[in-house]
Amino acid sequence: MAETKLYGNKLIPSLSSLPSSTTLRRHVAPFPSLVSFNTPKPPRLRVLSMAIKRSPKRLKYSAPRFTKEGGMLYVEVDELGADTWKLEPVIELLKQGAVGVIPTDTVYAIVCDSKSNSAIERLRRIKNIEPSKPLSILCCSLRDIDTYTTGFPSGDGQGHADIFRAVKHCLPGPYTFILTASKELPKQCVRYGTKTAKYASRKKVGVRMPDDAICQAILEKINAPLISTSVRSPKENEWMVDPVVIADIYGPEGLDFIVDGGVRVADPSTVVDMTGSYPKITRLGKGPKLHWMVAEDDDESAIFMLKISCHLLLLKAAL
Repeated sequence: MAETKLYGNKLIPSLSSLPSSTTLRRHVAPFPSLVSFNTPKPPRLRVLSMAIKRSPKRLKYSAPRFTKEGGMLYVEVDELGADTWKLEPVIELLKQGAVGVIPTDTVYAIVCDSKSNSAIERLRRIKNIEPSKPLSILCCSLRDIDTYTTGFPSGDGQGHADIFRAVKHCLPGPYTFILTASKELPKQCVRYGTKTAKYASRKKVGVRMPDDAICQAILEKINAPLISTSVRSPKENEWMVDPVVIADIYGPEGLDFIVDGGVRVADPSTVVDMTGSYPKITRLGKGPKLHWMVAEDDDESAIFMLKISCHLLLLKAAL
């Protein structure tokens, strides 16, 4: 048996060894002293009771390992990644073509395996994404980015410096970089029209390397990029940051699993388009604007200063 503790004159199992709060009463029953009015309850039991009263919805999905609600797997993981062993069932589901929700370093994302065409189609239906809208990919390494895109712009000697070194300092981090997709990218990510429509040849795709322990563990374990789209409320069009609320809203839509990494802050990634002459910010989010980026509201003087910075970067790289 697991570690025991002495309360009154009875030896009882440690609370940490109990499977979940829903089975607590079955373990308490054999020990009358725990429910006697003459014997005070252990402090941890009182704390658990308070938690039940405060957040019944979160308790609905809570468990030491994972639970299933209506066919959906719900896994609660430490946000610092101390118990990523709990992710093994999630990895197996992803490999089988599942669609679920995981945390990132910004907001929660609906994800699926990039190699599963049916999963990508189901992700679009769950999120109600128009076929013309491109999807993003979550990458574990720069190697994945090189595989599924044509890479970051390189220096050409005409004032366009090789900013790859600068980009490396941002990754992993709260940025989405828009790059030109390579032939390796699944066609469902750049498709337009209906199922019978032709596929687009090559298009842009957003790539991310989140600085989040849970997300990185999932990407490492599955050893492949994940197709991704951020989680928004279908009615209010606002970021959804509480996994319990996400489970209630999107669970009935067909989600296979949710990884609970705690409530996040509604602060999306900063989107930088790298397909033009200069890196251009199309959405300013959690990632700060850096000196080699141009914002949409920058004037000509700011662009001129960027050109100077690019020249300096080019000279520094040549030395």
